[in-house]
Amino acid sequence: MENEVERESGSMIFSEEELVEVSGLKKGTDFIEVTCGCTSHRYGDAVGRLRVFSNGDLEITCECTPGCNEDKLTPAAFEKHSGRETARKWKNNIWVIVNGEKVPLSKTALLKYYNQASKSSNGTNRSHNGRVCHRDEFVRCSRCNKERRFRLRTKEECRIHHDALADVNWKCSDLPYDRITCDEEEERASRRVYRGCTRSPTCKGCTSCVCFGCEICRFSDCSCQTCIDFTRNAKA
Repeated sequence: MENEVERESGSMIFSEEELVEVSGLKKGTDFIEVTCGCTSHRYGDAVGRLRVFSNGDLEITCECTPGCNEDKLTPAAFEKHSGRETARKWKNNIWVIVNGEKVPLSKTALLKYYNQASKSSNGTNRSHNGRVCHRDEFVRCSRCNKERRFRLRTKEECRIHHDALADVNWKCSDLPYDRITCDEEEERASRRVYRGCTRSPTCKGCTSCVCFGCEICRFSDCSCQTCIDFTRNAKA
């Protein structure tokens, strides 16, 4: 009888105790899958399938209705899709079923590899305290032509920016946080120069804040060339 769920490299291990009585558990070669959901006071429960990958990536396939085609959603995107009123708290708002009860992800062991991946990286853009630093970036709305700021402090935030940048039809209302509309003013130029560099507040781009690829801002499940190249090099 198997006592652990792990991939061949052994980099990801869940004990049976950590997964006991978790509903809908399925085991893959480099991931586990469980039933998850998010509750909206207006629309009720939106149910989905959460995959936890060995590198810490999280991916949700929505099953809110028989005709829903939303898959490979980030937790933040699933939270927004469900109609949850208090967004930006997906770790508490998205739940799994343990012993027949809804338990927030934050109270399970399922996030421990996500949290580890967010705290560590093999990238070269580290600040003076050793933590990976990514400066804020901007994406232009396809409707109003205004640029909106994206913070890139965590893997989740990097994925949101990555997907927005790849979407030629991205619009202001697609932001899963900071609910804004095209009617809101664009950030002033005097404010835009501050992009979060730890070396200089008004830095225009340096080795401390511009990343050329790390575990936080590259994704193994993405087919874009930059992610493919990074994944290939990481395995070499």
